[in-house]
Parts: sequence; structure tokens; C-alpha cells
Amino acid sequence: MLKLYNTLTRKKESFKPSKGKDVSIYACGPTVYAMPHIGNYRTFLMVDNLVRTLDYLGYKPKLVMNLTDIDDKTIRDSQKEGLSLKDFTEKYTQEFFKGLEMLNIRRAFSYPKATENVEGMIDLTKKLVEKGMAYEKSGSVYFRISSFKGYGKLSKVDLDNIKIGASVDVDEYDKDNPQDFALLKARAKTRSNAHLLRQPLGKKCAPAGTSNARSWP
Repeated sequence: MLKLYNTLTRKKESFKPSKGKDVSIYACGPTVYAMPHIGNYRTFLMVDNLVRTLDYLGYKPKLVMNLTDIDDKTIRDSQKEGLSLKDFTEKYTQEFFKGLEMLNIRRAFSYPKATENVEGMIDLTKKLVEKGMAYEKSGSVYFRISSFKGYGKLSKVDLDNIKIGASVDVDEYDKDNPQDFALLKARAKTRSNAHLLRQPLGKKCAPAGTSNARSWP
């Protein structure tokens, strides 16, 4: 019987699929802004090992892995190279796939790109704002972690014991709570209009976290 480590319970538990032999897997993929290195591929090798194990045991695994092709790094470096965001990220997307082939890693069922799921990110963010779980400040939209009672369960983080300002300068962030995180970032003055997401909440860019939330169909 297959047993997997449950991060929530911190125990190894018997694997019991909810839909017979069908197993849906989501894995965070690369941000395609530079040449991937072996450290990056460690994650993808581990995911491939899980997929192959499930397949060997008679399950039908379906892996979806997102590609983050728009964020601060991709925008910044595409401008440095004088390329459009699409051409720049496509170059490193292909390098990522070449590495998969070299390491004999199976391709995922789907590789949704952040730029292909913008509307979903916007809709999700709007719903969170309407529910009071997110708010707009200085052009950016932040998730209010105090609105989610279970926040920190997986990491076992006690938010009450976190020292504010220990790792970042809180004065650099205009948020209700320094622990809140960005769902949509306001446009930086140095960014080209070609990289902006035009939507009802204004001109913004989507961080990786928001694109991950909308990558699973």
C-alpha cells in the first residue's frame, strides 16, 4: 500500500484517491526568466518520481504544472534584453523543456501559462475583494490573511509570534498588515505598457502566487 507524507498532520498516511484510480496532481513549475539549473530540476524530478510510482501501481495520474511567464523578473529581464515579454519567456520555456528531455522527465498533461489565465486571476481577486478577504491599497491588491482562519496550518507558523520587520522593511510596503501578500501589483513607472494587465481593478501585474491559484482547470 502506498503511503505519502501529509504536511498537515506531519504523518505518513495511506494514499486513498477520491476518484477511483484517477489522481489529479498540481505542481508549481518554473518562472521562465533565466536558464534553469539542477537545483530547479530537483523539484521536477521528485514530481516525476511520484507520477511514475502512481502509474506503476495502476493509478491514472494527471499532472498539471504552471509556467510563470509574467512577474517582476520576467518583465525586468525582457526589457534588459530588448525582447517582447512573449519572445523572452518562450526562449526560456523551451530551455526548460530541453532540460526535461535530458533528464528523461515525463511531460505533464498540461503546462498552463500565467498570461493565458489573466481573466481567471482577475475574477478570483475580485471575488476576494467582494468578500472582504482582499483590499486595494496604493494601486495594488493584497490578501488579508486575518480573514482566513486556517492560514499557517501547513507551515505550522504561529502568526502571533512572528516579529514584524525582521526580514523586510515594513516602510516599503503600504499594507494594512505587513504580513498580507500581493495578489495584483500596481504598475511600476519603469514598466512598459506592453506588459500590463488591463482590467477593472486598474493596470497591474500578477505575482506568481496568484497565477498558481488559477493554473488548475
